[in-house]
Amino acid sequence: MSHRDLKQLEARLDKGLGKIRARKNELLSSELEYIQKREMELQNDNLYLKSKVDENERRQQQTLNMMQQTAPSTSEYQQGFIPYDPIRSFLQFNIMQQPEYYTQQEDRKVFYLDGKWTFGDLKF
Repeated sequence: MSHRDLKQLEARLDKGLGKIRARKNELLSSELEYIQKREMELQNDNLYLKSKVDENERRQQQTLNMMQQTAPSTSEYQQGFIPYDPIRSFLQFNIMQQPEYYTQQEDRKVFYLDGKWTFGDLKF
C-alpha cells in the first residue's frame, strides 16, 4: 500500500470511529435520561407507599384507642369473673370404662368367604 492509500484508510477509520463514538454517546445519553426518569418515578412511588403506610398506622392506632376506650377496665372485668376451681370442676372418669350406651361385644371383623362378605352375623 502506498502512503496515500494509508492516509485515506486512516481518514475512513477516523470517520467510522467518530460515528461509533457519536452513537455511543447518544445511547449513553438516552440511557441516563431513562434512568433519571425512572428514579423520579420510584421516588414518587416511594412517597405514595410511605403515605399509605402512615395512613394504615394511624387507622390501627385509632382502632386500638377506640378498643381501649370501649373495653371494660380490669376491675369491671374481674367483677364478672368466676374463679376456676380445678378440683371441683374436673370431671372424673375412667378412660378405660366404656360408655353406658355401648354394649360390650366381641370385636366383629369383616371376612370375605366363599364369594360373600361376612360381618359378624350379617352376610351380604
